[in-house]
Amino acid sequence: MYSYDLLVIGAGPGGYVAAIRAAQLGMKVGVVEKEKALGGTCLRVGCIPSKALLETTERIYEVKKGLIGARVQGLEVDLPALLAHKDKVVQANTQGIEFLFKKNGIARHQGTARFLSERKVLVEETGEELEARFILIATGSAPLIPPWAEVDGERVVTSTEALSFPEVPGRLIVVGGGVIGLELGMVWHRLGAEVTILEYLDRILPTMDGEVSRAAERVFKKEGLEIRTGVKVVSVRPRSKGARIELEGGEVLEADRVLVAVGRRPYTEGLGLENAGIAPDEKGRIPVDEHLRTPIPHIYAIGDVVRGPMLAHKASEEGIAAVEHMAKGFAHLDYQAIPSVVYTHPEVASVGYTEEELKAQGIPYKVGKFPYSASGRARAMGETEGFIKVLAHAKTDRILGVHGIGARVGDILAEAALAIFFKASAEDLGRAPHHHPSLPEILKEAALAAWDRPIHL
Repeated sequence: MYSYDLLVIGAGPGGYVAAIRAAQLGMKVGVVEKEKALGGTCLRVGCIPSKALLETTERIYEVKKGLIGARVQGLEVDLPALLAHKDKVVQANTQGIEFLFKKNGIARHQGTARFLSERKVLVEETGEELEARFILIATGSAPLIPPWAEVDGERVVTSTEALSFPEVPGRLIVVGGGVIGLELGMVWHRLGAEVTILEYLDRILPTMDGEVSRAAERVFKKEGLEIRTGVKVVSVRPRSKGARIELEGGEVLEADRVLVAVGRRPYTEGLGLENAGIAPDEKGRIPVDEHLRTPIPHIYAIGDVVRGPMLAHKASEEGIAAVEHMAKGFAHLDYQAIPSVVYTHPEVASVGYTEEELKAQGIPYKVGKFPYSASGRARAMGETEGFIKVLAHAKTDRILGVHGIGARVGDILAEAALAIFFKASAEDLGRAPHHHPSLPEILKEAALAAWDRPIHL
């Protein structure tokens, strides 16, 4: 029997960060992870490998389109080398987590965890029984496979398989216009595939600010993606040489490969939650209070298995908050300050309330916008597509949300997240000095526009 102060189930960005923070706070920590490589979906088959592909294919696409002041001939894409780079990046990151575990004295148990009781967990493959004063569930999520989709992992795939196609498909159809579908669709489009995005709702990126998502659709169509919204898929089936999609109304589409990216589901299969007295809700999520405690006070849950957006950095922040609450009895997490980024080109980013949310809640607000086309740095880069929008309270001027589309807007919004976290006003952000020439000046001008008026527009 192994006894710990904290036992973490799952070593993704929520679990491994929580384990490290707990060790820093003096706790004896054990982690159960079923995969050999640490880091969870994010590091192994999600965030990190997809960004490796997005970054490299963006450069390839820039050369294909033609660089300013240069002509390139004879460009060839070495797909095996590109995929090898992606795998090397993943390996470096997962090995980094192994190093951090050793550095912080965190015990690793490889296998599948199952609750035996409120205090005991069994590692199925090894038969080890683990006991802890606190237990943290951080098992993440898995691709959602709708009943109308037959996923064979070759012709009809999830995001995992779409990271490693052995060749560029002639035609790729992506079912789902969310972050995952758009990012991976963009990767293969840049490499030469004809890509069609099918979205059931009336716009892509439906959880983001409406004005920004509509602008993104226009830009991505100009980039060459075919985007169809308001489309209901009723059947997806692999065939001997491709795949067949049937839409409501009888229309049939064919493709070399189909990526099903309609969302993800909390991963709790086989966890034995009933043995711990925990019952998931109708969506499979584990209920938690404001301190991330389940109905069993010494068992906490974070990340994709609880309410809120399925974001790696949200899981990490929750992991730290949960552990600090265990150790100190208090912790703080501001969900409004957690940003979301789509790493296409141009990027799409959002933090805080959207206009739709403010209207629904009856919160009075004012809007300040500034376009990339009015930025000296954006012009110099040849990146004049996009804008940043600041939403501030109509009476207090406090920043409520910031949204944008444009080159490197995800990096720019880190400043906006900090402003929201520290309850800054639009005037605060607008008056703060920004280096020139820079893209962050676009955020400054948008804040000035929300407070009073911009200088350069």
